[in-house]
Amino acid sequence: MSLSSAIAIYFVLWWVVLFAVLPFGVRNQFEADAEAVPGSDPGAPVLPRMVQKLIWTTVVSLLIFAVAAWAYQRGYLGVDRLSRLMGFSF
Repeated sequence: MSLSSAIAIYFVLWWVVLFAVLPFGVRNQFEADAEAVPGSDPGAPVLPRMVQKLIWTTVVSLLIFAVAAWAYQRGYLGVDRLSRLMGFSF
């Protein structure tokens, strides 16, 4: 796998994991019984904790990418092997 391919795959994986992590631990103004800021939506989060979520996203993405890169280097994620498992022939 080339460096540019690895960076592109990690970039896409990072965004997918970010969207999976974003809803964890979010409480909106209505659920938290907090006083709503005038002009804001009652569904707006009280404490979004974005820095923590970005750190968790990076850590989880690195772990997933490391396992996938290891499997690719060992030949478990090669196109030939996966196509045989799925029953395709090229």
